[in-house]
Amino acid sequence: MPKMKTHRGAAKRFRSTGTGKFKRSKAYKSHILTKKTTKRKRKLDTPTTVSSSDQRKVERMLPYGAR
Repeated sequence: MPKMKTHRGAAKRFRSTGTGKFKRSKAYKSHILTKKTTKRKRKLDTPTTVSSSDQRKVERMLPYGAR
């Protein structure tokens, strides 16, 4: 059986954690930042985990984990 291919777009967006979950960046931090508070922008900087409903989709796109 041939090797599975990694979804390159997903590999650039997700990183796996030690427990097998995936970290992702938050949205809404790319432009129109003047009206957003400093606290809000700081909270958008912190990574979060992929939701449980999307976990399986990400695992299929990244068969070898994103390193």
